Amino acid sequence: MTALASLVLATIAFVGTHVLMSHPLRVRLVQNFSERGFTLLYSLVAFVTLGWMILAWRSINNSAPLWVAPLWWWPVASGIMLLALILLVGSFIKNPAFPHPGGAPKTIPPPTGVFAITRHPMNWSFILWALVHISVWGSPRNLTVAAGIFVLALFGSLGQDSKKRNVLGETWRDWEARTSFLPFGALLSGKTRWRAALPGWIPLIAALALWLAITWWHAPMVSPLGMIGHGIG
Repeated sequence: MTALASLVLATIAFVGTHVLMSHPLRVRLVQNFSERGFTLLYSLVAFVTLGWMILAWRSINNSAPLWVAPLWWWPVASGIMLLALILLVGSFIKNPAFPHPGGAPKTIPPPTGVFAITRHPMNWSFILWALVHISVWGSPRNLTVAAGIFVLALFGSLGQDSKKRNVLGETWRDWEARTSFLPFGALLSGKTRWRAALPGWIPLIAALALWLAITWWHAPMVSPLGMIGHGIG
């Protein structure tokens, strides 16, 4: 088996088991193994398949990409990644999709912050990550992993909506009616005011710090820190 074939299989395994165990098989697995047993099984499968992906990815030469983005696109792609990080960090603040130990909520407050932009900010951060990486560097290993993450985030969003409709019923349907799947959809349609989409200082500062660190390490050519270091040198 070639290294690329191993990466493809590992990516299919990681994405497939994640989607299946998170949605169609979750109820039966919880019934058979309990909530704690399911969590342990889920974590073990994710750890093994992700580890397989990483090892396969590292064994492939990243040279000879099918395409490389023009220089003007790299700063744009870096800006999109900053937006993705804002969505990711903001998704941890008052996320109605997270488990509620005290019982399912009867109502969900009006969408604010990143949830006014999209009701799936975490998954959209991964979708944007995948699209950006596909656009800038078309190597086989990069395309394989990015495509896998894109599929996982897309079907994860659709599966989450379906699951929450079954669990929360009209509460989640009302939340769907007040938000949008596509980023900025609810804002452009007038369902949500633009003022509500301000992420807040914590997501902005945390996302900016992560963006500066990641670009400095991963893409110094479009990093303010990398440019400063290059200028000083």
